[in-house]
Amino acid sequence: MTTGLNLRTALLLVVPPLLWAGNAVVGRLVHELVPPITLNFLRWALAFVLLLPLAGWVLRRGSGLWPHWKRFALLGLLGVGAYNALQYLALQTSSPLNVTLVAASTPVWMLAIGWLWFAQKVSHRQIMGALLSITGVLVVLSRGQWALLAQVRLVPGDLYVLLATVAWAFYSWLLTQPKEPPAIRSDWAAFLMAQMVFGLGWSGFFAAGEWALTDAHIRWGWPLAAALLYVAVGPAILAYRCWGIGVQRAGPAIAGFFANLTPLFAALMSAAFLGELPHAYHGIAFLLIVGGIVVSSRR
Repeated sequence: MTTGLNLRTALLLVVPPLLWAGNAVVGRLVHELVPPITLNFLRWALAFVLLLPLAGWVLRRGSGLWPHWKRFALLGLLGVGAYNALQYLALQTSSPLNVTLVAASTPVWMLAIGWLWFAQKVSHRQIMGALLSITGVLVVLSRGQWALLAQVRLVPGDLYVLLATVAWAFYSWLLTQPKEPPAIRSDWAAFLMAQMVFGLGWSGFFAAGEWALTDAHIRWGWPLAAALLYVAVGPAILAYRCWGIGVQRAGPAIAGFFANLTPLFAALMSAAFLGELPHAYHGIAFLLIVGGIVVSSRR
């Protein structure tokens, strides 16, 4: 039940995009210390251990998890195993600002996937908003050089983050069709733990392939340990909790506007910690993406 937007709810909704932007910057900072898919696995393994005291009961035989294992295996693949792994892969060759700007087009992909696979009706206003947001993504991908758009060469990171947004869109739509027991659905820690159980299997499988097919190595030290602690506690657990409360209080439509603060925070953090200053085309892309979402979400 929504109660509207007040200062406390607004502060709750600011926390997740701040942590998500930090996740992109940290992923870029440690990209030479740990392979990207391995980073995703270590992140969720640590988050799993930290969440055990709150939701360990989900692993018991009679918890209601195992009869719905197929659903949680799919949610774990999309949300835990694929989305963040693809984002960390993207950060190997793309800047945090690029990654978060392209990811800001997720509502557009949600619109398209809802229409194609979930029988969701699409209005003319939503189509107009989608075109604006896609234009913003093209600005980022072309680096603001429209004359070169036809012959632009995408770096692998641009493609990885596009795949990540599609995975997250499917994941989000699956969440709108609850099939799990109410005891798990109503408990945020239990619901996240149920996905982690299978997501860890997927991410571990992908990490094993990374080590088998590439020259993977890890440089252990305090910088990597601090990064792992941050991505496990912040983006994986704390952001999830704050976002859930904020969406319940303000509603998904209002909360969606706060998600698009992520590129802004990423730009500030990239300038502060990576020396990667934003360009004019980043600002244009941000305005187009947010403008498209505003237009498509208006009634």
